[in-house]
Amino acid sequence: MTNHEIIRIVKRNQLNYIVAPYRQPSSLTTFILDNKRFCCTKTAVFRLNMVLLAAAICTKSGKGLVARQFVEMTRARIEGLLAAFPKLMNTGKQHTFVETESVRYVYQPLEKLYMLLITTKASNILEDLETLRLFSRVIPEYCRVMEEQEILSHAFELINAFDEIVALGYRESVNLAQIRTFTEMDSHEEKMYEAVRETQEKEARRDMEKRAKELSAQRKEAMKTGRRPPGFGGFGGSSGGGGGGGGSISSSSVDTVIEPMEQKKSKPIRPISSKGGMQLLKTKNVDTFLDKLGSEGQEVISEKKSRQPAGKTKATTPAAKTESVHVSASEKMSVTASRDGGLESLEVHGMLQLKVATPDDGLIKIHVANNDDKGAQLQTHPNVDKNLFNSKSIIGMKQPKKPFPAKLDVGVLKWRFQTQDEGLMPLSINCWPSENNDGGCDVNIEYELLLDDMELQDVKITIPLPSGVGGPLVGEIDGEYHHDHRKNILEWNLTVINSENKAGSLEFTIAGQPDDFFPVNVDFFAKRTYCNIQPSSIVSVEDNKPVKHSIDTVLLVEKYEIV
Repeated sequence: MTNHEIIRIVKRNQLNYIVAPYRQPSSLTTFILDNKRFCCTKTAVFRLNMVLLAAAICTKSGKGLVARQFVEMTRARIEGLLAAFPKLMNTGKQHTFVETESVRYVYQPLEKLYMLLITTKASNILEDLETLRLFSRVIPEYCRVMEEQEILSHAFELINAFDEIVALGYRESVNLAQIRTFTEMDSHEEKMYEAVRETQEKEARRDMEKRAKELSAQRKEAMKTGRRPPGFGGFGGSSGGGGGGGGSISSSSVDTVIEPMEQKKSKPIRPISSKGGMQLLKTKNVDTFLDKLGSEGQEVISEKKSRQPAGKTKATTPAAKTESVHVSASEKMSVTASRDGGLESLEVHGMLQLKVATPDDGLIKIHVANNDDKGAQLQTHPNVDKNLFNSKSIIGMKQPKKPFPAKLDVGVLKWRFQTQDEGLMPLSINCWPSENNDGGCDVNIEYELLLDDMELQDVKITIPLPSGVGGPLVGEIDGEYHHDHRKNILEWNLTVINSENKAGSLEFTIAGQPDDFFPVNVDFFAKRTYCNIQPSSIVSVEDNKPVKHSIDTVLLVEKYEIV
């Protein structure tokens, strides 16, 4: 027997539900809604909100770039709906939706594109607009520019994010931060596994290096005594005659067996003792072993590479061209500043080094341009004439006829500077995180060049981020940024900071607490020393004529952090 009743309608989480009272399984409760008959056998809950049919990103001509259908729909159907959309647009009205007899288009312009939702006409337009705004905020997370090629290259990431917003045609209760977390799929267990695996790999590399050194020492000892070097892994030599074939023969047994054979065949062995048999074993076994180390990321320098001509080495590791007389002025800077303002410590260590090719090139004097106005403490090498330097800023040997050492980097002058004066910092960093109403933080970071005469290059400002909350939503930025989700850091990169580019800022939003974004680390280099001490000219001791030379000047950062 059928009971016709009026069913009450309730609202939960901005969604309308129909609730029918419980009846015995044998009886049915039926109700009529919008001229349609429904029935149930127990408490039934039905959503009144009509489903979201599809979400798409299309061009102004109606070409679909990315489309996600949330109900069964053929490709021809969705392409027809997208193609009809531009024809329905009315430029004279400020609406964000258009309707046809069967569907409603809710859209938002994205420069040359449209973010488009296709819903039924019975859907709640306010909820659709809220869903549309969330879709529009997701797109910049994966696409830096709103262009067709950029959308196509990140199509799969966008579809995965769309699926987090809508499931089976209904809006999920998620925000942007949760979508980032879900799509990133960051796993603490995976990080732990990677850390353990990396530790095991490092230990294996250390064992391999140790074993390689032992084998190299055994090989050198064998070469000194004129014997065949031992094999690898308990096997005999890979080439050569009797005594080297036993698979279980140890290194010591190989030596005792091979010795008498070498005495019998001393004549043929003599011309190839250093380049023939010995080199074959090294090439076939040692180089293969070291190549495996190199393929795993371990830097290994073999004898083969060290014996290559200089020209071949430069091809792989290009170096600056230097003259027979080369002078380098280098500084290392360590800075610790407070997040609340003020400088805790600034320390600079500098050194002037000289390298000459021959003793004849070492009969020189170095004129130093000391333009330091900060009060650095200078100290010369004990063999340098200190009075000559103090009076004329010239570096020369105490015994003028004695040359500087050849083929060595000789430190002839060093200096040190230490201060807590905030105005002497080359770069000031102001990081200002503030909590927002969404349970996250709005972070504003500013930099300012305090010394106008300096030019900082390849500046990298690294901000730590809380783990497990996804990536930051970057707003305004001067320069470029990179989010390393494995290390949980945000890198702010600037090519150069000088008097023409003195200040800049970065703004981003992310879940977390203000303390999560410290310490901020800074890295850069400059082609001029901080204390402004550098060689100006080099002359000969005999006739005071200029000597052809090369100069290298650099300032490097050892530590620069805001705590």
